[in-house]
Amino acid sequence: MTSRATPRPASQPVSRPSDRPAPEGPAAQRAARRRDLAAVAGAALLVAVAALVGTAIERANGSLHVNWPPLYASWFPHLGPGTPAALVVAVVVIVHGPSLAARLSWRRLVLTGWAAALAWTGALALIDGWRTGIAGRLTTAYEYLTVIRRFDDPGPALRDFTHHILNNAPDHWPAHVAGHPPAAVLTFVGLDRIGLGGGGWAGIWCITAGTSAVAAVLIALRALTDEPTARRAAPFLVLTPAAVWVGTSADGYFAAVAAWSLALLALAATHPTRRRRPPGGAPVPAAAAPVPAAAALASGLLLGLTCYLSYGLTLIALIAAAILLLTRTARPLPFLAAGVLAVAAVFTLAGFRWWEGYELLVERYYQGAAAVRPYAYWVWGNLACTVLIIGPATVAALRRTLTVAPTALRGLGPSAGPLRAPSARLAVLVAAVLLAVLTADLSGMSKAETERIWLPFAVWLPAACALLPTARHRPWLTAQAVLALLINHLLYTGW
Repeated sequence: MTSRATPRPASQPVSRPSDRPAPEGPAAQRAARRRDLAAVAGAALLVAVAALVGTAIERANGSLHVNWPPLYASWFPHLGPGTPAALVVAVVVIVHGPSLAARLSWRRLVLTGWAAALAWTGALALIDGWRTGIAGRLTTAYEYLTVIRRFDDPGPALRDFTHHILNNAPDHWPAHVAGHPPAAVLTFVGLDRIGLGGGGWAGIWCITAGTSAVAAVLIALRALTDEPTARRAAPFLVLTPAAVWVGTSADGYFAAVAAWSLALLALAATHPTRRRRPPGGAPVPAAAAPVPAAAALASGLLLGLTCYLSYGLTLIALIAAAILLLTRTARPLPFLAAGVLAVAAVFTLAGFRWWEGYELLVERYYQGAAAVRPYAYWVWGNLACTVLIIGPATVAALRRTLTVAPTALRGLGPSAGPLRAPSARLAVLVAAVLLAVLTADLSGMSKAETERIWLPFAVWLPAACALLPTARHRPWLTAQAVLALLINHLLYTGW
């Protein structure tokens, strides 16, 4: 099936032949591949050192509070009902993913990408079985579903929410409820109210919503770079090791909300405000002129919701800032701010004060395992976790991104023109994600369990794989799938 050509927004820079990197010769390609493999070897060494040092620390004093450092997991080799399905999905994406991504129409590609991610994530979750892998994940003592009944009257529950955050408070919240603003638990309260209560529906919700992040990232990539770049990235966005945790934690759902906020902002920032001038006539207002305002407002509402799902996801603002910097426009800002403030106003008027909750969370954080988890280990052990959730292909692609990034970032100066090369624009976007990850890491508020906590950032990083040579896509996709399958079959992940 052939794809139809889709007109690009007039306000979006289009890659010209002079903007594209010159083709590399065979010797340069071999050298680049060697550097890619060296980067992957270095990342594998980081994981190995984190595992060995972490195991030694845990055996010596138990201060890491994880059974299989650097992951929150236990050694548990097993097969399950999802094993055959996961293998089939992996093979189909590896063999047919790149060609389908190149020839499907754009709308079909976005929907197919979401469907494939849903199949991949669901199959991985079912390796642990329906009960353990999906239906029981959010029903443990740490999770949201244990407190649903305490929100039978949500008004008083919200007004009283901060009074139960600390460990020494009466009827204190479980770890995940206390560790997040109330929009997280209210999501599952809402599902329960419409008849979708229980762990099964909660798990299905997280997998279905979480995998939609693939569609959101594709849409954002097309708007900010170009369609060929988004198409090359698509199979890698699907076949990511991060799916192991997207399917087993609410953080996958948080990642999708954040991703759609950024995708809508990208659409608002790149949408044309005027149609082309007809011959001999004045500019005609675009028929879809309200779209930027509507998209920006919706982006703000979702960004506000993101901040009330997880305190740490305020760092998504760094990626939003990069989008506005790339598009060199502030047009969406008033509507974006209005959406964020509207969400904040609703929760504040309902009785929950975000800043008060955050201050109490920091205190609660150090009442638990964080008080003894050593920062000196986790500040680099977290990066080993990140290697495991993004996979070797993304590591190689990040090496290429960091090669492009210095030049791309210099091109963002006030005296420079708009960045036109898709690779440069992609490098800036990925650099913003890496900055958010580094900020979260250095904050000390993410000591361990970052394989799920950083999912809202991790879902963007495989986009860098668009920079990998197309001839090597299938081997790199194979490496991604093998890592995810090994993790899910050899370990029992805690989330």
